[in-house]
Amino acid sequence: MANFYTDNKELKFHLTHPLMEKIVRLKERNFEEKDKYDYAPMDYEDAIDSFDQVLEVVGDICGNIIGPNAEGIDAEGPKVVDGHVVYASGTEKNIEALRKAGLMGMSLPRKYDGLNFPIVPYIMAADIVSRADAGFVNIWGLQDCAETINEFASEEQKAKYLPRVCAGETMAMDLTEPDAGSDLQAVQLKATWSEAKGTWLLNGVKRFITNGDGDISLVLARSEAGTKDGRGLSMYIYDKKNGGVTVRRIEHKMGIIGSPTCELVFKDAPAELVGSRKMGLIKYVMALMNGARLGIAAQSVGVSEAAYREALAYAKERMQFGKAIIRFPAVYEMLTTMKAKLDASRSLLYETARFVDMYKTYMHISEERKLDNEERDEMKKYQKLADLFTPLAKGISSEFCNQLAYEAVQIHGGSGFMKDYPVERIYRDARITSIYEGTTQLQVVAAIRGVTTGAYLAQIREYEAQKISPELESIRRTLIILTEEYEEAVAKVNDTNDAEFIDFHARRLVEMAGYIIMSYLLLTDTNRDSSFLRSTKTFVKFAKAQVKAHSEFIRSSSIDDLGSYKFELN
Repeated sequence: MANFYTDNKELKFHLTHPLMEKIVRLKERNFEEKDKYDYAPMDYEDAIDSFDQVLEVVGDICGNIIGPNAEGIDAEGPKVVDGHVVYASGTEKNIEALRKAGLMGMSLPRKYDGLNFPIVPYIMAADIVSRADAGFVNIWGLQDCAETINEFASEEQKAKYLPRVCAGETMAMDLTEPDAGSDLQAVQLKATWSEAKGTWLLNGVKRFITNGDGDISLVLARSEAGTKDGRGLSMYIYDKKNGGVTVRRIEHKMGIIGSPTCELVFKDAPAELVGSRKMGLIKYVMALMNGARLGIAAQSVGVSEAAYREALAYAKERMQFGKAIIRFPAVYEMLTTMKAKLDASRSLLYETARFVDMYKTYMHISEERKLDNEERDEMKKYQKLADLFTPLAKGISSEFCNQLAYEAVQIHGGSGFMKDYPVERIYRDARITSIYEGTTQLQVVAAIRGVTTGAYLAQIREYEAQKISPELESIRRTLIILTEEYEEAVAKVNDTNDAEFIDFHARRLVEMAGYIIMSYLLLTDTNRDSSFLRSTKTFVKFAKAQVKAHSEFIRSSSIDDLGSYKFELN
């Protein structure tokens, strides 16, 4: 029997990171619920054991149900019947298996029937599910929309909707429209208050909505007549049971076919306002999107895992010129680099998840009582780190995901181009990760401030100061030199005080910061477990080549060069 958790020791390694004890104690409020709920942990060790057992169940379902169903779902796909989505038969089986196992609402409080897990084990489950089927995680994983309800909705709304999510109902976030993709300020779906019906009514069209016919949806709509920017937008909860929304069509996509991407028509659809009017985009969608971007980073890592494993297995079995192709340098170099990028992506993913856990938990505690000065400072610190690392994790891990999927097909040769092998589907599924929930270019826009303000450099210095074993000192020395090159590149770009020049080099600067940070994370992982040494050495060589190339490009460029890159818009 396959198990996608127990066959991956890196997951257990990240689950037991030193910061996890503090995260768990804060999340459990020093285990105050142990006498109220029989499944609440008694202490830290009990909590980790609970995470471990649940993730083993996730791994079993993924290895024996979701994974084997993936090809059939990709071939069958969902369809529209009478204005609503009918999932592929394999998707229904997947959902039922996870419902029966109680794996919905993992991070929600126990008073709403959730498991009260921190973000880290939830993201780990998303990582595992993504390895099994990247399309299906877009149905199961949207339960993280419930976090937005838990953070911003009224107590009445929480009590109404969150137990339904924990019981297995699916969710969606209805943001984009035909003329409002990444520019959500352009959203035009109208929300009007009906005195006669005593409710808000939604009218308009939404497009490219993942799992758009979900049971419970968060909808961004224009509540303030006459406005044209983000200040006129509010957030609403739409309940499918109340009607008013029909699925016009399911998009015909390149990949993640099992996940229905819908065009929705709202006609007097009743909805409930979440929080305050006018804060829909400014506050609530920003929180929602950050959670979604962390989820896509997890999806990217899971797909990378699947791509690497398929490539490795094929390279061991495929014979050419009398020997397995894994014995050819051109192939084993590819596989070693793939593994290094996978391990680096996963380290960045879980570092980011830990930062989010610390910040979010303190935020929830602050709603229960006043934080002391030390706690408030820690919350601000981790909020800043979460904001810095989320675009890095989403941007770089999704790019690596695409690279690993490409390499996996390449190792398969002509066979990889055929639908007989899973890498064909994995390759198509990977492509979306660097596009939705904000393209890589938008992640760079979000991350560049961390470069220009010195925030990434400050965090790199913290990693640099950590204690490591003497055997690893030469690796740290290499990273110190790369950091100096990064610092010089940032100074040159900043010193121009030219916004266009900064934007022009933003991707290079963000990648430099990201590669150095990922190298340090692998170094600290190796300090805890020597099995990461090979990936660390490989990734540092990769980072060195990339950082030096970007550094040289920046060093040799000037503002005057920009003209040669511009297209005339005639």
